[in-house]
Amino acid sequence: MAVPKQRKTKSRRNNRRSHHALKKKSLTACKKCGELKMPHRVCQNCGTYKGREYIDITRKMTRREKKRKEKELEEQEKSGPLNMEDLSKK
Repeated sequence: MAVPKQRKTKSRRNNRRSHHALKKKSLTACKKCGELKMPHRVCQNCGTYKGREYIDITRKMTRREKKRKEKELEEQEKSGPLNMEDLSKK
């Protein structure tokens, strides 16, 4: 016996495709340098995660880049920890 075909309506197709949209990535500010990073990941700017330094970012740099980066990090440490007002401005 023949099996009847199901009608596939536009609404059924669109309901199925409603979950295909891309989701916005959430970003958080690094507590040490204030740079935006993905949550639960090491900061690419300063190499820290949860207050610990996991990556020595100056190791792979040239001499000039190392000097510049070390100077930036010193300036950030001198300015002290960032407060919520500074984070909201960035």
